[in-house]
Amino acid sequence: MYLATTGRRSDAPPRPVGVGRRVPGTVVALGAVSLVTDISSEMVGAVLPLYLVLGLGLSPLQFGVFDGLFNGATALVRLLGGRLADRGGGRHRTVAGAGYLLSALSRLGLLLAGGAAGGIAAAMAADRLGKGVRTAPRDAMITLSAPPEALGRAFGVHRAMDTTGALLGPLVAFLVLWATADAYDAVFVLSFAIGLLGVVVLGLFVPADPGAPTTPVKPTRAVTPTQAVTPTRAVTPTRAVTPTRAVTATHAAKPVPAPKPARTAPRVLADPAFRRVVVAAALLGAATIGDSFLYLLLQRGLDLPAALFPLLPLGSAACYLLLAVPAGRLADRSGRRIPFLLGHGALLAAYLTLLAPAGPAVAVLVLVLLGVFYAATDGVLMALAAPALPARGRASGLAVLQTGQALARLVGAAGFGAAWTWWGPRPALVSAALVLAVALTAAWRILPGRKVR
Repeated sequence: MYLATTGRRSDAPPRPVGVGRRVPGTVVALGAVSLVTDISSEMVGAVLPLYLVLGLGLSPLQFGVFDGLFNGATALVRLLGGRLADRGGGRHRTVAGAGYLLSALSRLGLLLAGGAAGGIAAAMAADRLGKGVRTAPRDAMITLSAPPEALGRAFGVHRAMDTTGALLGPLVAFLVLWATADAYDAVFVLSFAIGLLGVVVLGLFVPADPGAPTTPVKPTRAVTPTQAVTPTRAVTPTRAVTPTRAVTATHAAKPVPAPKPARTAPRVLADPAFRRVVVAAALLGAATIGDSFLYLLLQRGLDLPAALFPLLPLGSAACYLLLAVPAGRLADRSGRRIPFLLGHGALLAAYLTLLAPAGPAVAVLVLVLLGVFYAATDGVLMALAAPALPARGRASGLAVLQTGQALARLVGAAGFGAAWTWWGPRPALVSAALVLAVALTAAWRILPGRKVR
């Protein structure tokens, strides 16, 4: 028994035998929704950087600010989505569904905008707002559906299905552009239809409230069959109910107290362990330059044709798909802190690899490292933070974490775009690598090493 625990990290929750081996159906259903939705969103996301930078002529600085501002808007709306989901029972699915529907409708906005920058901005804002509203309730439903000792595996399965959509989305966009001679409108129309399908799957297969609190009746001496007070024995002096048992019966008859209201952001941040996770995630987020810049750097270094640009995310998505579940299971067994930090180490290695002379081998390695980064950090971060949050405040707490990380990434994207515009891509990349190394060292000291309770 002692040997079985020596190989486990102290921040890894105990794993009872036979528990957590099967992924709950709610997690699989949410994964299916994310799969379909990501096909829709990544169809647009794969062509949008190319469309804005090469099509509309935005500078790297303008694109960085543009992308960062919308990510910031998403971050702020996540707080609202988490708060609405925690207020009352059965609202997680409703709030998440509203976010999925808003993102689907934003594809029509891109279609109607034509080439107008204002219309494109409004459509992108709607898409990011929808994503912000749905993310925290969705992740909260995952944590409420899976046992704490299997959260890493649950998030790994969900993220693997989500990444399958991210893998298929750019491929579908490429095929549509190839079949329609670069008709972006066809991409937007098909993306809208697939997005609506995701909303339908959510309504049909995801329970209204997977985290509804239950109050199981604990077996007490007052309710056991052998000691139940029967009418005939209640009057006999030898079988009279003793004062101790009377007190037990009185306690059993008391009504169950109403659940406590959801915690607000300040109350959630009062927990030291959760606060450390938020600070570390924000520091590392500020040192993340964004996938779009990495893909633009690869396209620039390899001199790829515009039609092949949507295929770049396929490499990182494929690696993410293969490693999401193993990374989640490893995090459950060995502790979630180390995989999360090692994932950012892989991102640092990707930055350094981009400094090497451009070539196919460099491109493949960068995409693989980017996939490793997401597999080891995305779901693992949620699994690391969730045990420190109460069930009725989990969506709000995860929204606080995601907001802090997204706002930090806004700063990172805008800062890298400015450095690229003023200094050039190579000095900007060197600066980004140094900042990430410093942030990784700080996060190593900040993140709690003991079990988060």
